Amino acid sequence: MQYTANTLENHWMPFTANRAFKADPRLMVKGEGVYYWDQNGGKILDGSSGMFCSAAGHCRPEIAEAVYKQLQVNDFAPPFTNGHPGSFELAQKVCRLTPDGMDHVFFTNSGSEAVDTALKIAMAYHRARGEGQRTRFVSRERAYHGVNIGGTSLGGMVKNRETFSGVMPGVVHMRHTWLEENRYSKGQPEVGAYLADDLQRIAETYGGTTIAACFVEPIAGSTGCLVPPKGYLERLREICDAHGILLVFDEVICGFGRTGKAFAAQSFNVMPDIITMAKALTNGAIPMAAVAVQDEIYETIVGAAPENAIELFHGYTYSGHPTACAAGLAALEIYEKENLFERAAELSPYFLDRIFSLQDMDEITDIRGYGLIAGIDLAPGDAPGQRGTQLQKDLFWNGLHVKFTADTGIIAPPFIAEKQHIDQMVDILRNIIGGK
Repeated sequence: MQYTANTLENHWMPFTANRAFKADPRLMVKGEGVYYWDQNGGKILDGSSGMFCSAAGHCRPEIAEAVYKQLQVNDFAPPFTNGHPGSFELAQKVCRLTPDGMDHVFFTNSGSEAVDTALKIAMAYHRARGEGQRTRFVSRERAYHGVNIGGTSLGGMVKNRETFSGVMPGVVHMRHTWLEENRYSKGQPEVGAYLADDLQRIAETYGGTTIAACFVEPIAGSTGCLVPPKGYLERLREICDAHGILLVFDEVICGFGRTGKAFAAQSFNVMPDIITMAKALTNGAIPMAAVAVQDEIYETIVGAAPENAIELFHGYTYSGHPTACAAGLAALEIYEKENLFERAAELSPYFLDRIFSLQDMDEITDIRGYGLIAGIDLAPGDAPGQRGTQLQKDLFWNGLHVKFTADTGIIAPPFIAEKQHIDQMVDILRNIIGGK
């Protein structure tokens, strides 16, 4: 196939300037390990694990073989009132990784679906315990919780919301956690725990008994790696407990080792009531996501329904799809056999030191990072996002893939990366940002 504008026109691409892309396409035609290859044969170091998905590197033969075998045996099993062995096995393996007391998992197909599922579970839980008046939700400015109507409503990134006026009512936003005085904080910033008191003020303003859940990303990812200040998540937990509010951690990016442990809840030692997860669940090989809940939530919803009745009227045709489960089982086995979560924790200090070595550059205004994820803010150009958009293109053609949101680059290497790969990422970033 020739890659020209007219041959690419039929695909309406997501979150993409379609006209600009099709005039000058950047196509990833092959992946292996920590590299991609473009349509011209150029080799590209993957600095963002695809889109924070491919923690074990690309095209792992173990996952490909597991999917191939599954497709030969059982390509689809209807998930409503039926089942297949793989989904139960995968649920068990996921629950071995989640915090203690989270032993029930609901499978979906994307992080966006996981968030909307968590919204419904929260409402169903409160209704089952006789508090159906809890229909309000709290999120944050600069939050990203996917692109379905529920997640868009929770989201706090302006461009993701401004076109869509018909979002879900009853959502209130706390302030984000980026503070001027915390510039260039490596790890958790010292200042900002007080920002969690926004939740207390919302509870006092609207009534704590009207709030179903508070949704937060432990590390706000797509907005540019906003690491929680020390004490911030702990304070949210206290306020939720005081008002009977469920605390939901959106770990679509953080989950499965990005913070050095299976989940950020364990890294920050704060127990949520619900965790959403996706991306690295299958190493990005097949779309899949999940929602893990504290046992009391599952037991309350199930116990409130009559015997032999459906307890939660929710699900998707492809919930727990057999091939996705096969990919997930293979991915989790790789993470365990190769100790990749531990490897991420061991590589983190070197990664953060090298990324923070860029702070001497005038073009960079802030760097943040934790585990194996970091955000770099660029001084804006003539218009917001213009500089970041151009830099992403320039980096691609100079051998490095980095995910950008506006003028912020988010670096999140695969867990199999070596120190030499981190060095190469930093060298390319320095050269291209500096215009060399």
